[in-house]
Amino acid sequence: MQIIEVLSKRSENKCELCGSNASLTLHEVVSAPYADAEGCIFICNKCLLQIDKKEELDANHWKCLSDSMWSEITGVKVTAWRMLNRLRSESWAVDNLDMMYLEDDVMVWAKATGDHENDGAVVLHRDSNGHVLQNGDAVVLTKSLDVKGSTLNARMGTVVRNIRLVHDNTDQIEGKIEGQLIVILTQYVRKQN
Repeated sequence: MQIIEVLSKRSENKCELCGSNASLTLHEVVSAPYADAEGCIFICNKCLLQIDKKEELDANHWKCLSDSMWSEITGVKVTAWRMLNRLRSESWAVDNLDMMYLEDDVMVWAKATGDHENDGAVVLHRDSNGHVLQNGDAVVLTKSLDVKGSTLNARMGTVVRNIRLVHDNTDQIEGKIEGQLIVILTQYVRKQN
C-alpha cells in the first residue's frame, strides 16, 4: 500500500490537524527521521499554506491543536508542537505547550526547524499596496527603473508577467522585461488584477 493510501485510511480522509475534509494532501514533516507514514501527515490546504509560511497565521484556525496535539502519530505531534510555538503570543497556545510532552528523540525532531526560537511572524512578498504576491503573478511597474549593468530602462506602467519570488528576500521579485531577466524591488510594483 502506498503512503498516501495509508494516510488516507489513518486519517479517515480528514486533515490530521484541523479535521477538515477539503483539499487534503500528503505533507512530509520537515526533518522527519522516518521515510514512511510516521514522518508524514495528511492535511488540508489551509494548514499546509500556514505551515509553509505562505499565508499569515490564523490563530482561530489553529485552536484545533488543542485536540490534535494528543494524537498518537508522531508527525502530527511534532507539527502541533511547532505550530503552538509559532503561536506563543496566544495564551491558549502557551497553555497547550505547558501540557504537551514529547519524548527526547521526538523533541530533537521537533526543534530541528528552529520554529521554537522564532516569533512566528510570516513575512510575505507584498506589492506597493500591500497585496500578497505569488509565483506566476503579473505586476505593473509603478516607477520607471534603470536596470543596472544594462541600457534597459523599464518604464512605469510596464506589465511583467509570470514573476518569480526571490526565495530569501521578500523585498525582491524576478521578471522578464524585453526578454531580459531582472530583479525588481516589490515597492515599485503593484499586482495586476
